Amino acid sequence: MPRHLLFLINPISGTASKAGLQELIRQKMEAAGLSYAIRPTVASGDYSYLDNEIGNYSEIIICGGDGTINSVVQGMRHHGLPFGLLPMGSGNGLALSAGISRNLPTALDVIVSGTPQLTDAFYIAGRFACMLSGLGFDAQVAHDFANAGKRGLTTYVQKIIAGFWSCGTYPFELEHGQSSLQFDAYFISIANSNQFGNQFTIAPRASLHDGLLDVVIMLRQSKWSVLLQTLLQISGRTQLQSVEQISADASVLYFQTDKLRIHNTGSAPLHIDGDPAETASVLDVEVIPGAFQLIYPAGM
Repeated sequence: MPRHLLFLINPISGTASKAGLQELIRQKMEAAGLSYAIRPTVASGDYSYLDNEIGNYSEIIICGGDGTINSVVQGMRHHGLPFGLLPMGSGNGLALSAGISRNLPTALDVIVSGTPQLTDAFYIAGRFACMLSGLGFDAQVAHDFANAGKRGLTTYVQKIIAGFWSCGTYPFELEHGQSSLQFDAYFISIANSNQFGNQFTIAPRASLHDGLLDVVIMLRQSKWSVLLQTLLQISGRTQLQSVEQISADASVLYFQTDKLRIHNTGSAPLHIDGDPAETASVLDVEVIPGAFQLIYPAGM
């Protein structure tokens, strides 16, 4: 079947102008001899209106940020088509984890010549996540960022700085198999991708297709120690632990698993793929191996 691409563009993602995007797509697709169509994304995530025409397409190209990717993949992965990414969000964590450039002409080259590969996702409290979800401080930043009225990395960093020195810890209980662990923590990050976005690599060992989730927990300690431990974590110097090794006496817990249960007894806020979400008192987390096909740069 000849390739016929469906571009879904989120007109409000990120801070970059979309003014020249359609012309850039036209130029790249014509040069590659590919046909295409363009539609806007749907805020509700309901893409059933495309059901009658989706059989005409060979790939779905998502133009937006991580929240847009979550919505489109969740709503359309049952069609079995590969997804390509044009990163146009504030963080672009999934695209950067997959080696896809934020430079749009380069990202379009990946769509033309890249290779679809099965990519994991996960469920958290019954909700779908593509790349990274979290409880606690990073989720509070996501909530504050969503209410800021202005997007972009500068706003995100401002929210981190404004909230860091005043934030507290939350009580949690972690269940894994027959074992449980109680602790207070500033945040819990559950990562399929290796980063929040903008190359902030919270889980340096994470892989998008290893059938595992990387869990990073910053336990109660002084704020200065939190800064030090965060630097060690993002630089890849924190040792990956086995589930059997984790202890509430540590500063940071970093381990891999395919599923776990989190008791969120302090009602810590939640984010899913960078977007604020309604929290829950109990969150079952489970990886979905090979949940969708993602187009990666050739050779990755």
